[in-house]
Amino acid sequence: MSSHLVAKYGEARLPRYTSYPTAPAFSSAIGPDAYAQALANLEQDQPVSLYLHIPYCRSMCWYCGCHTTISRQDRPVLEYLDVLHQEIELVAFAAHKPIMVKNVHFGGGTPTIVRPDEFRVLIKKLRGAFDFQYDCSVAIEIDPRTLSEEMVAALGESGVDRASLGVQSFDPVVQAAINRKQSVEQTSTAVSLLRASGVSSINFDLIYGLPHQTVQSCIDTVNASIEMRPERFAVFGYAHIPAFKKHQRLIDDATLPGADERNAQAEAIASALVAAGYVRIGLDHFALPGDTLSIAGSRGEVRRNFQGYTTDTCETLIGLGASAIGKLPMGYVQNEVAIGTYADRVSSGVLATGKGYRLTDEDRLRARIIERLMCDFSADLNSITENSGFDVDYLLAGNDRLRDLTADGVIAINDGKLTVRQESRFMIRAVAAAFDAYFGMSGRTHSKAA
Repeated sequence: MSSHLVAKYGEARLPRYTSYPTAPAFSSAIGPDAYAQALANLEQDQPVSLYLHIPYCRSMCWYCGCHTTISRQDRPVLEYLDVLHQEIELVAFAAHKPIMVKNVHFGGGTPTIVRPDEFRVLIKKLRGAFDFQYDCSVAIEIDPRTLSEEMVAALGESGVDRASLGVQSFDPVVQAAINRKQSVEQTSTAVSLLRASGVSSINFDLIYGLPHQTVQSCIDTVNASIEMRPERFAVFGYAHIPAFKKHQRLIDDATLPGADERNAQAEAIASALVAAGYVRIGLDHFALPGDTLSIAGSRGEVRRNFQGYTTDTCETLIGLGASAIGKLPMGYVQNEVAIGTYADRVSSGVLATGKGYRLTDEDRLRARIIERLMCDFSADLNSITENSGFDVDYLLAGNDRLRDLTADGVIAINDGKLTVRQESRFMIRAVAAAFDAYFGMSGRTHSKAA
């Protein structure tokens, strides 16, 4: 692989493109009133997905880039849940109609920090406020280090059928450097308990580019992980942004791998997973051949949203909780990020929207192109632009980034179809950025592309 291309494109800070436009384009011009109107305009026969954010953990992992708060006491979590219940009521009321729910995802933070009985109550609240479809899928993110048998039982009773477990790395040297000590045995026990409770799909999150991490330690982590045979893997590059995430300053910059080493780690993980029988989906997901994500991939039907690559076909996502982002036909809305501000807003009977973005027709077009690129490594520009009011020449004319990517052999454009060359797929985010009309605006901060 060309070190020149790794240096030129792999080191650029680029969005992960789980949305378009990305969050830095959001503004306070979109507030509670706009959100209430968008909820009222939802079509009753169109199912939606729900995302609930639980922004609490028992300890801080130093690599973390999420919106979370450390609490060793239950009281702040219980108080937050009270506010979350109120927000659920506000959203359901604003819709003025039953909302059909197809998917639910609990993220964080550590959602399983919630007490088992409180989780049961929260699920009951959701089912009372919304119209859960008979085949509604419920997913949750889990820290295996703090998962109890009582909580697993509550998950099973509440209909949770998918779980995502944070693994990151099993290398004890890396774990010490990121303040996350987690044994293979802890993880295996969690998997066994979840399987027994009825969870049919398990995902492992792995990270490369961590302090002291090596290609061999990445391979060792994969080998230990595949013994537990999770249905899916999500493999992310560590985003080191200590200026914005102060706890990341506890990581010594000198221990972080460079661009070439990061890329070697990513490809080593990918090769090991493929060799173990997993199918590569898009940039960084892997699934067993019979998994619904693999099946969707073979049909060109994989989607991309805030949870990464997915089979979720719902066009509407309702976000609940501090910092949660929702997507509706009009555009994006994000709740107040600070827990206190979020709680004050909801407690006063007002939707917690702090900012958002109203989509234009051009935004929708560019979003479709970027999603197909991120999912398929190709995009039929002629087909996507058809009946859009825009033509291919409009997108290509004067696009210096596309010109450079073509000259460097990263992409090829023939008869309106853009294809990323096999050996250059690790640079897909750089290709997607060529269609991002907002890329390069001052103040935008993103993670490394490789």
